[in-house]
Amino acid sequence: MTDPNLTPDIKKSSRLPEPVIALRNIVMFLLKHPTSAYGLLVLAALIILAIIGPLLATHDPYLQDLPNALQAPSGEHFFGTDELGRDIYSRLLYGTRISLTIIGIVTIVVGPIGLTIGTVAGYLGGRVDTVLMRITDIFLSFPSLILSLAFVAALGPSLYNAIIAISLTAWPPIARLARAETLTFRKTDYIAAAKLQGASGFRIIIKSIVPMCLPSVIIRLTLNMAVVILTAAGLGFLGLGAQPPLPEWGAMIATGRRYMIDSWWVVTFPGVAIFCVSLGFNLLGDGLRDALDPKQLNRR
Repeated sequence: MTDPNLTPDIKKSSRLPEPVIALRNIVMFLLKHPTSAYGLLVLAALIILAIIGPLLATHDPYLQDLPNALQAPSGEHFFGTDELGRDIYSRLLYGTRISLTIIGIVTIVVGPIGLTIGTVAGYLGGRVDTVLMRITDIFLSFPSLILSLAFVAALGPSLYNAIIAISLTAWPPIARLARAETLTFRKTDYIAAAKLQGASGFRIIIKSIVPMCLPSVIIRLTLNMAVVILTAAGLGFLGLGAQPPLPEWGAMIATGRRYMIDSWWVVTFPGVAIFCVSLGFNLLGDGLRDALDPKQLNRR
């Protein structure tokens, strides 16, 4: 017979780690709301299709079949063919890898850069804050697409140069947000206690301020993914992003725009893909904002 005194310990030891519980609660919260559930579904679908897309593709996305160019959607070609006879359905599936690559690299680069600049500027203040924020203001004074065009023009048109250009223009909003959060947190008793214990500024930023800024930064990064997709598609449409024959959605629209009057499917399906993914990330960001709200966390 089990000792009743041991029951609380058994229950405690069988509990999941706190980060796992928090992640589970966030996912459950997102799934309860249709809009955020759609955003979560889009992210999951993008990851899954990027992994198994080649298994679902019905044709070689690079294979040209000129006799079957501009064929309407049919049982053989679900989304029709483009001006070179390539299967649009297969090219869209392979294009998810490119989109996910762009989103992943930009997020990995932009998040730490913006978070570092914002927290350092907000915590140190003074001249450091002035210099870093004036540099940030210079980047923010230009539309992201225009500034990305300038960087790509200097670096040369290619997919990876487009990723570099987007990364160089996407960090300022993250830095501004992190600085605003840091200005609020640095005046709290929690930070004052850390200083009294002899913690260095670097340790306070890394151990105390950065974790408190992460929820807001994650939300901003999620919302920023839609902008990244649109900017990448814009660069591809202008011929400065992914270069043919890569099946990037913006480049697909660019090459098919000359045939859109008589062959509507050439630009419609890539455009719908861009719209659905952008909308999904916006809705996911809104859902995360509610899920990470301290009031919502307390209710749970």
